[in-house]
Amino acid sequence: MRIAATYFRTGLSGDGRLQETAMTLNEDFTPMRWEDGRFLLLDQTLLPAEEVWIDCASTEIVADAIRRLAVRGAPAIGVAAAFGLVIASPEGNLEKILEAADFLETTRPTAVNLQWALDLGRELAQRDFATDAERAAAVLAWAQELHADDIETNRRMGENGAALFQQGDRVVTHCNAGGLATGGFGTAVGVIRAAHARGGLGMVWVDETRPLLQGARLTSWELGKLDIPHRLVTDSSIGAIVSRDLVDRVVVGADRIAANGDVANKIGTYTVAVLAHRHGVPFYVAAPLSTIDRHTPSGQDIPIEERDGNEVTHLGGQAVAPAGTEGMNFAFDVTPAELVAAIITEEGVLEPPFDESIAAAFARAGR
Repeated sequence: MRIAATYFRTGLSGDGRLQETAMTLNEDFTPMRWEDGRFLLLDQTLLPAEEVWIDCASTEIVADAIRRLAVRGAPAIGVAAAFGLVIASPEGNLEKILEAADFLETTRPTAVNLQWALDLGRELAQRDFATDAERAAAVLAWAQELHADDIETNRRMGENGAALFQQGDRVVTHCNAGGLATGGFGTAVGVIRAAHARGGLGMVWVDETRPLLQGARLTSWELGKLDIPHRLVTDSSIGAIVSRDLVDRVVVGADRIAANGDVANKIGTYTVAVLAHRHGVPFYVAAPLSTIDRHTPSGQDIPIEERDGNEVTHLGGQAVAPAGTEGMNFAFDVTPAELVAAIITEEGVLEPPFDESIAAAFARAGR
């Protein structure tokens, strides 16, 4: 399995920008890389206008990137956090690595891959190494393997999900669950990519995903790079296109899936699921097993992040509401398992009852 650095063939200029983009998404793509002892993240807050890379010289920079959504999407956050532990102590000091894990844990409460990756990193770092240098080497190797495994997991997930599509299907996706939201390839967009490669895709409806427009800015950017036919619509258009029989399937990603199959994903997902259910359109969720939290019984137990209300009252730094207007900004909502037709994972397509199919998938994976 190739690791992240091999996916890029151009370097950084002195001011930290790519001199010539090498991001051909028809090939392998990742929004992060480890190169010459440096961890680099694509700043997704600036897409699609600029493709700028952040040189993450400290754990604090990684944490800031996670908080402000420069890196986002549950799998990508998990991988970024793993490299955050590498950066915390290049010499392999255990105390610094554990302190960094505690610090990174505070950045985003809903995406379970963050906690999952940090728990793995803590367990590894606390093993009995002969020297700190051995610990540092082991943590770096683990982070690189985690990254490579995520890409391979997404490819398997894409192939599993593509089997659900028929030629010419029109699909809705919400937010961004592509290569940008993962170590590479993507979850929901990975399924779309695989279906397109098989000839089982007509068009993708991309909703804008207010308030930060991840669908408009990021998913449209990725699909354009992939030459996959798509059209952008407002979030409030989903009911119209579903009711006019313009949609055959819905596929979204997830930030956390409870043991019973309830799904936390970007705000607005529940609305899409209800509309799909009302009109008999299958609603699929694509996520790796690492996003399924078997310690969380149901969606009611998932912590929901509330972000700054200014993200609602402002757009691109410009006010779109009268001065003094307060915004309510839930970052996620929960879609009940009863609205989910299937959960697409690297271990196959899971169908209801999800408590049983999830347990079986983990058993197949030996977890």
